[in-house]
Amino acid sequence: MYKGGYTGRILRVDLTSQSAKEEAISEELAKNYLGGAGFAIKYLYDELKPGTPPLDKANKLIFAVGPLTATGAPCSSRMAVAAKSPLTNAVGMALAGGHFPAEMKRAGYDMIIIEGKAEKPTYIAIKEGEVRFRSAEKLKGMMTTDTQLFIKEELGDHNYRIACIGPAGERLVPLACIVNERRAAGRKGLGAVMGSKNLKAIAIRGHHRPEIADAEKFKKARQAMNKAMRDSEVLYPHFAKDGTPMIIDDMTKMGIYSAKNWSATGEVNLVKEQGRDAQHAMIVTSAHCADCPVGCTQVKLVKEGPYAGYLSEGPEFETTYSLGSTVGVGYLPAIIAADRLCDEYGIDTMSAGVTIGFAMELYERGLLTKQDTGGLELKFGNHQAMIEMLRQMAYREGLGAILCQGSKKAAEKIGKGSEEYAMQIKGLELPAYDVRGAKAHGLNYATSYTGADHNRGYAYQEIFGIPHPEEVDRFVIEGKGKLTKWNQDVRCVTCDCATMCAFILDMAVPDIACQNTADLVSAATGMHLAADEVQQIGERINNVARLFNGREGFSRKDDTFPKRIMTEAIKAGDSAGQLISQKDLDAMLDEYYQARGWDKNGKPTAAKLKELGL
Repeated sequence: MYKGGYTGRILRVDLTSQSAKEEAISEELAKNYLGGAGFAIKYLYDELKPGTPPLDKANKLIFAVGPLTATGAPCSSRMAVAAKSPLTNAVGMALAGGHFPAEMKRAGYDMIIIEGKAEKPTYIAIKEGEVRFRSAEKLKGMMTTDTQLFIKEELGDHNYRIACIGPAGERLVPLACIVNERRAAGRKGLGAVMGSKNLKAIAIRGHHRPEIADAEKFKKARQAMNKAMRDSEVLYPHFAKDGTPMIIDDMTKMGIYSAKNWSATGEVNLVKEQGRDAQHAMIVTSAHCADCPVGCTQVKLVKEGPYAGYLSEGPEFETTYSLGSTVGVGYLPAIIAADRLCDEYGIDTMSAGVTIGFAMELYERGLLTKQDTGGLELKFGNHQAMIEMLRQMAYREGLGAILCQGSKKAAEKIGKGSEEYAMQIKGLELPAYDVRGAKAHGLNYATSYTGADHNRGYAYQEIFGIPHPEEVDRFVIEGKGKLTKWNQDVRCVTCDCATMCAFILDMAVPDIACQNTADLVSAATGMHLAADEVQQIGERINNVARLFNGREGFSRKDDTFPKRIMTEAIKAGDSAGQLISQKDLDAMLDEYYQARGWDKNGKPTAAKLKELGL
């Protein structure tokens, strides 16, 4: 039985009846699913009836932290937020950092399950085991920052940590996210699920760190991880100073920094306008998540020009892509302003930007007209039009009422062959890396249980050249099925479940990720996990997620790419000539399914489920 790490408690909140009750975390759940995404996906699979509409009150919204959260383990204030996604109809799971996850653990909960629907706009205040249901009528229409400030003022305690939705979530926009401070559980439309339940916010306050089963052993494991972080040639010298935008220069050099809705990768170089040096010049301070010594978040301020006064905790690499390169905008102040507006509206920067890039290409091809856009010149590079379209999407106005559905559903409504230009997989818009030039990274996009999601199985072997578990050639397809399985399983358990910041895995402990997690979790909980057992937990969770999606109708046919990826080669740069043909994809899928122990259609076999105790 676990003796520490966990609080051992689940809070189940029923908004319909305005009631709450506590349940125990079983030893079996802890041992087999660890925490975070593992807990959330297991409960979704067990409790959600197949075919449940994502915005129905029967859908569940789950917040879950891991056994390392709030223990003092570095970079562990992370949480998984999960529900059936209104954007993809698949498992919707997003991660967020900041201070809310640690506060949730200190308040006494490993998981909070939100059920039902409140009759009127409501927020929940949780403190010292007491759950209060409070009116959110005054909060209707508020931006996320104002919402958090108002609630802290109303509760008379500015130490509350708050996760909330903005105007987009209230309007059930499928691109809406959940924001705490300015950290977002950003993708898959989880903010719309929260809005569908008439839940504006969760405010939480706690005072207690979890017990540690073996304090001396935990201290040594933590020291070992801190040493690995200090010894990293990248983490403190570069990442702590510049954050994720530091890789814009490298991705451009590799020829995989996607541009203009993926039509001009390798042809456009925006390093001068939005690369590492340009971003560094706008930094005014940095921000840290709880228990994080790194502080990778770089706060940037626009000091002059039309966007003077806008401040953003970013833009991160992915946001610089989605609100910059993929919409053809090089003007960094506009990207910073757009990033801040997305945070305030409560809308995912990645899906929003990529969907606007899709619309811009349609406009330039004549598939959308000025009549469709309400007079907007929706051309690549028009940052004023981008800013206005973000507002329309958040408020479901004009063309924004269509685009806020995401590029897949928008293409279905627009027609005219527009689906060819929708850069999405399973309904989720593609992240920045042009995977025509990084095949394992691409296979992860195709097979991830959440859709096109770089965080589910990040191929750092291809992106950063890290030779673990082996050195790879990013252009070849052989071996990428086996590698993708490894990446997905290891990242799932060491980051999404432990919970731990994924950046640390890539930059400090990639070669000892499972052992590092085993040492820390064993010492914190007393469960005595081995490294291979840790990896198998990740495999188990990926199989449960696949089973969930399978009963919702997903199969091999959905493990695919947009047509552009498979038929149009990158035209210029160091990845020129690269694409992923249907033949290449089929070969990688066959190898991936075989490595996973799934059948040819991507369905887990009875033998594999038995092996995993499922």
